[in-house]
Amino acid sequence: MKYQLSWKVGGQQGEGIESTGEIFSKALNRLGYFLYTYRHFSSRIKGGHTNNKIRVSTSRVSTIADDLDILVAFDQETIDLNYYELHSEGIIIADSKFKPVKPEDTEATFYSVPFTEIAAELGTSLMKNMVAIGATCAIIKLNPVVFTDVVKEIFSKKGNTVIEKNMEAIYQGYTFMQENLENTLSPLALAQADGQPRLFMIGNDAIAFGALAAGVRIMAAYPITPASEIMEYLIDKLPEVGGTVIQTEDEIAAATMAMGANYAGTRSFTASAGPGLSLMMEAIGLAGMTETPLVIVDTQRGGPSTGLPTKQEQSDLMAMIYGTHGEIPKVVIAPSTGEEAFYDTVEAFNIAEEYQCPVILLSDLQLSLGKQTVEQFDFNNIKIRRGKLKKDEIVVEDEKAYFKRYEVTEDGVSPRVIPGMKNGIHHVTGVEHDETGRPSESAANRKLQMDKRMRKLDKLPELFPNPVALHTPHEKPDLLLIGFNSTRGTIEEAMRRLEKEGIKINHAHIRLIHPFPTEALLPFIAAAKTVLVVENNATGQLANLIKMNVGYIDKIKSLLKYDGNPFQPIQLYNGSKEVLQNVYKYS
Repeated sequence: MKYQLSWKVGGQQGEGIESTGEIFSKALNRLGYFLYTYRHFSSRIKGGHTNNKIRVSTSRVSTIADDLDILVAFDQETIDLNYYELHSEGIIIADSKFKPVKPEDTEATFYSVPFTEIAAELGTSLMKNMVAIGATCAIIKLNPVVFTDVVKEIFSKKGNTVIEKNMEAIYQGYTFMQENLENTLSPLALAQADGQPRLFMIGNDAIAFGALAAGVRIMAAYPITPASEIMEYLIDKLPEVGGTVIQTEDEIAAATMAMGANYAGTRSFTASAGPGLSLMMEAIGLAGMTETPLVIVDTQRGGPSTGLPTKQEQSDLMAMIYGTHGEIPKVVIAPSTGEEAFYDTVEAFNIAEEYQCPVILLSDLQLSLGKQTVEQFDFNNIKIRRGKLKKDEIVVEDEKAYFKRYEVTEDGVSPRVIPGMKNGIHHVTGVEHDETGRPSESAANRKLQMDKRMRKLDKLPELFPNPVALHTPHEKPDLLLIGFNSTRGTIEEAMRRLEKEGIKINHAHIRLIHPFPTEALLPFIAAAKTVLVVENNATGQLANLIKMNVGYIDKIKSLLKYDGNPFQPIQLYNGSKEVLQNVYKYS
């Protein structure tokens, strides 16, 4: 019996590849399996190769697998592009309609199955994906009945006949494969799961759900890959709590509209990707100068310009910290799991209001769109903190005096009011201003206000919950692996492999990117013989941040990947071994 399974379905975009993976994984999630999925798809609406790789396990998994047990192919291109991932006992099941050809250099078992023909006999070739699911069930010894509830949900609006036809397609695929399997005692038979209910969602859904839990009532956004699912989720859910989503004409309008709603006292935010964030930079600077809370989600993707809009990359790091002109207090948070995406979103809104500044929640395509098993959220841990937002009556000595909205305070955070509060009148302007908001070019005032704004975040690295996620079992490790965002699960898996060989490995995953958690990271870098920073970009942006803030330049090495694909555990394993060999060779 297998306790883990790696399954991939591929074909042309627009022929149901995504729905095939969705139906397959949803049913397995309900049986209690842990799952992690990654979709490879084109930046066009229809056509071009796409695939969905799904890892299924009886224990928690947090990254895609190196190899492949089963490849379901709806065209020859899927076989040609993906067969190299199959191990020697792997299986290819391909639609016989396109006369599939088995590559000569693979030991995988090959089956040509009439997916389209069976589906057409049942009424429509569109059901070929259901036939493929049934064939998979035969290989992994899974009773097709487990798909009944999922099929009913998906096709409920189309009536019982459609539901019955789709289930029949699954059963016929199952029967055909059973009759043709070379070995009825398949080595790919999947062990039984624990049956425990768990959430199964993409990171974008976790972020959107976190925004709801944080009390958001307005989202202003312009659609863009890979952020659009946040908008789509909230279009459905926000009206249920009296909120709304506004599709703006562009990202500039989205950022300023979200800022306006926050200024009025309603929690609001926007979400985009690199190109959209570039357009928002002036608005982010305005939020910093006017000290208006603003949360922005950046789902990183391949750049520059339009770049690789549907591929993995982590190259927005420096732009998010230093992209605005001038200097403002700004917070950048980088969750690394579905659970963190939820809780960190709530924390982003709290920090934005407590420190009255822009907060960027940094994700990447793998985290945003990769679907994964997520433990049930604990809503008792959700606390709403609104900082120095005044609720009581404002007492003034002179009724004609303006409210000191930008009062110079010891902690750098001034009292904040909602428009319309009696005695709360003040100016709001993007130019430098005095304590009441009146424009001022005085050198002394400029220094007072700049110092006030810039000291807001002095203590945030100490107060932020878990700024660096640590797995550090060794006092003096041979290697410290560092990453951010979605590389966490891959690093953890590579670390386990290296540990089995007796190599002492520690892992630090940075969750608070800015202000940088220097003190939290410093002792672990100091203790390690060498440091390997793992990131999906070409210039080692995280490594450079560490060098700037922590030092130890000679210790820090980079493992970079910027071809649009996420890291696989084997790549981190090999990269770590190579670095260690070089270190010990020359030490």
